[in-house]
Amino acid sequence: MRRIFIFILIIMNCYVANAMKPWDKGAFETLKYRNLFAELGYSQNEIDAKVDDVFQSLFFGPNKIYFEVGDSLAYISDIKNHDARTEGMSYGMMIAVQLDKKEIFDRLWRWSKKYMQHQNGDLEGYFAWSCKIDGMRNAQGPASDGELYYVTSLIFASNRWGNTTGIDYLKEAQYILNNAMNKESKGRVTNLINKEHKLITFVPDTWGGSFTDPSYHVPAFYEVWARWANDGRADFWRECAEASRKYLHKAIHPLTGLNPDYSNYDGSPLNTRQLIGKAFRFDSWRVPMNIALDYSWACADKNWQQEYGNRIQNFLYSQGIHTFVDQYNVDGSTVAEILPAGEYTALRHSLGLVATSAAVSLVCTHEKSREFVQQLWNERHEPYADGYFDAYYDGLLRLFSMMHLSGKYRIIFPK
Repeated sequence: MRRIFIFILIIMNCYVANAMKPWDKGAFETLKYRNLFAELGYSQNEIDAKVDDVFQSLFFGPNKIYFEVGDSLAYISDIKNHDARTEGMSYGMMIAVQLDKKEIFDRLWRWSKKYMQHQNGDLEGYFAWSCKIDGMRNAQGPASDGELYYVTSLIFASNRWGNTTGIDYLKEAQYILNNAMNKESKGRVTNLINKEHKLITFVPDTWGGSFTDPSYHVPAFYEVWARWANDGRADFWRECAEASRKYLHKAIHPLTGLNPDYSNYDGSPLNTRQLIGKAFRFDSWRVPMNIALDYSWACADKNWQQEYGNRIQNFLYSQGIHTFVDQYNVDGSTVAEILPAGEYTALRHSLGLVATSAAVSLVCTHEKSREFVQQLWNERHEPYADGYFDAYYDGLLRLFSMMHLSGKYRIIFPK
């Protein structure tokens, strides 16, 4: 009897160890998605309820960031900065199309188009990156990650809902792409993607077009564009996906797995008078999540991505899995200058980074990844010790990461 019991334990341990290993193929090929919460033993009912609770709190709860305007519009607000940003608007659209929330998607798109998108001039097709909540623009220029998410979410909307329900989603995506990639003679405005390097710009103008942001690199999105944008640039988008993956190899520190907020196209950290960019700070939190997404969908760089996931989790684990902070120099040392969040200046164990460092467990081969996933499952979205509360950025990264880890962040194929 004792031998049978030991044999069962061995089998169970082997099953658990194998269950947490990353898959060898991506969803473009398999149409399947890992559910790491299920691998940890949670039931599907528990997982569905958890993800829905996070969604409901973000969009309809007392600390919501989503606000409807009239019968047909809505915006997402970065509450602490009192504005609506293309980052949040396009994130909200991606969440809505992933979770099949068409009304939310359409409302956010109509607000974006009405108040943010330039319909003429040198900036035609681009979006003003920040607006007051009444729609008045705080700035005219775009931030490239907004366009990246707008295009991908619109293509997915076209695939999911078609183009005959009031909005021609594919036509809107093509309008952005066609304008964004034909800016050679538009004064200080540049293309969304630097054609020489095939890498996304930080800002598509003569200043921001000379460097990039590691957290803007989502190679799998270009794979989506290559398949379904139907804009005549399929080969170019595939080249961009490959260039983006190679760039991340250079931008990420070989020992810690950390990257700078901003970098030159060769991957070297960038610091200017206008930007404090050479350290791992708020923008950088998104990189683990983005690499997890690329692995889950394309799995085209699996060996390096597995090593990366282990590397960044090992570093954060060494800092204390419940105590690692949200800003570091890329070599892992303490930053000399703390970047403020809203009106607060402090290093903290931020929920946004807790979330994305868990999401990268999709690529990891070590057992530490289980602890990161469990930490996110248990983490509550509450004010920090100093009273700071970020409903917007922490909340969005938490929901995205929960969707990744539950297998709910998917490639939306045409019907």
